Amino acid sequence: MTGLSTAARMQRLGTETAFEVLAHAEALARQGKDIINLGIGQPDFKTPQHIVEAAIRALREGHHGYTPAPGIPVLREAVSADLQTRHGVQVDPDRVVVVPGGKVTMNFAITMFGEPGVEILYPNPGFPIYESMINFSGATAVPYALLEEEGFAFDAPALLALVNDNTRLIILNSPANPTGGVVPKAVVEELVEGLLRFPNVAILSDEIYSCMLFDGQQHVSLLQYPELAERVIMLDGWSKTYAMTGWRLGYAVWPEALVEHATRLAVNCHSCVNASAQYAGLAALQGDQTAVVEMVQAFDARRSVVVEGLNAIDGVSCQMPGGAFYVFPNVTATGQTSKSLQERLLEKDGVATIAGTSFGAYGEGYLRISYASSLENIKTALQRIRASIDAL
Repeated sequence: MTGLSTAARMQRLGTETAFEVLAHAEALARQGKDIINLGIGQPDFKTPQHIVEAAIRALREGHHGYTPAPGIPVLREAVSADLQTRHGVQVDPDRVVVVPGGKVTMNFAITMFGEPGVEILYPNPGFPIYESMINFSGATAVPYALLEEEGFAFDAPALLALVNDNTRLIILNSPANPTGGVVPKAVVEELVEGLLRFPNVAILSDEIYSCMLFDGQQHVSLLQYPELAERVIMLDGWSKTYAMTGWRLGYAVWPEALVEHATRLAVNCHSCVNASAQYAGLAALQGDQTAVVEMVQAFDARRSVVVEGLNAIDGVSCQMPGGAFYVFPNVTATGQTSKSLQERLLEKDGVATIAGTSFGAYGEGYLRISYASSLENIKTALQRIRASIDAL
């Protein structure tokens, strides 16, 4: 029996169920079970070859050492140029801090603002690391609901009604994980107008799926509202857009007053992002975007198949998501809890999904299904899900 005593806050630190399900699914596969994994949020495409070659070239050219903590200047300049192209906003490259993945920015922002006595608002159902890190910081995690009847977009007046003198940070995510919901521009603008009444509240806008939109929708970035420029932290990166999950490469645009804080956190946390990955990220932004377009087109085709297939199952209903690569079907009518259905589908039927409750209490009655898998796998999984639910 160990005599080690960890800090009490370690008991408040959660996890991301998708990785637990992935590990369980892989263990079952090693035992010989045929598993289709629709649980993990990872593109099934390979990183485009010109990006891989850029990393290899960087290593061959001797880029083996430390880089500036916020990222190499040429990459931060490329991020700034990309934001001008995609969002029509001018961002000083000095406000860009490159980090090893999107979660680092979440960690930094919540660390900066979270402490006992403070409230941080976050979406529910939402990416589980938001709530986990808020609790870890000692702040009070205050959920705002993303409801199916609202297209899984937040209600601006309801969100604003939660803001008080203790509120220090609001976390937004659109397109959203786990629902695929996209917040309409009118709703964003209603929130922006309302936030003018709360000048001391910062906003972390998680826009990691901003390039994955369907049906002609346009992404609305919080960077497009200059009245919030001094308090918006915009999170984005390469993992989803360029199928670079394992490269661990993301960035944030910070308000000028917070850049030094973010940089010091980077120095204390990871020193810098590895050099070759940064040169790969540079090639991604400046190179041919054909692969990105083709990936989004493939996701769009899969989206239609999975939604149609789920809606054909008795006891299941599924909205058409506007972005990302997830659907969030309502399974309440099956009579199963989200967790029990997740376990049944994996253990009995060999289909990995994620219970909606892994993303918060408002996720009960739902499953998250990732369609970042082949059409063949998706069709087979739908057959298994239908047979399993029919047999209940």
